[in-house]
Amino acid sequence: MKLFVYHTPELTPTDMPDCAITVDVLRATTTMATVLAAGGEAVQVFSDLDQLMRVSESWPAERRLRAGERGGGKVAGFDMGNSPLDCTPERVQGRRLFISTTNGTRALQRVQDAPIVLAAAFINRKAVVDYVLSQQPETVWIVGSGWEGSYSLEDTACAGAIAHSILQQTDSPLDELAGNDETIAAIALYSQWQDKLLDLLHHASHGKRLLRLNCQEDLKYCAQTDIVDVLPIQRELGVLVAG
Repeated sequence: MKLFVYHTPELTPTDMPDCAITVDVLRATTTMATVLAAGGEAVQVFSDLDQLMRVSESWPAERRLRAGERGGGKVAGFDMGNSPLDCTPERVQGRRLFISTTNGTRALQRVQDAPIVLAAAFINRKAVVDYVLSQQPETVWIVGSGWEGSYSLEDTACAGAIAHSILQQTDSPLDELAGNDETIAAIALYSQWQDKLLDLLHHASHGKRLLRLNCQEDLKYCAQTDIVDVLPIQRELGVLVAG
């Protein structure tokens, strides 16, 4: 197995890996994992808000939720923004979440043609790692969502958390497991901050952006590791279910 970390979807090669793991800690993939853990039927991702509205119209109102986020804030006319704290079982159970966010949904669409597509965050890191170890794909990309094409500290730290756990549970030397320098750097970043992830999110530029929007509780939630045992996995193009 070879692990490759890419900081943003724009930095990925043109070919596809055997397994692609998308990461948007703040907050899309955290929200997706939370929805599925709370009994949501599926999560369907869109980069375009108008397309989301058109497709979701075919679903009964009582079986859908529309989540729209731009610049960290909720899009007018949508049921919710991108906060995982809004995804209670009472609200999401049996419903499909139609979601479009600034960064995370774009990352998922970049790798949607890979044979295996997963969504990961700190909160479901163990479930993702366990699946990868059980499947043993030859090439694994861990793709951060970044922020509008630029680097995001928290996504790379989460990529490092995944790679660090895989490294610990295999007999492979780091040089054999790491497919690029970014993987080694991501592991080093996570190793330095693993006991103070909330502090890391407070230092991150997007974390500061969310703090200005009074999303302190979101950061606390997103900084937790392995609190939900759910694997968001793509079963049809652009649709993730609990694996």
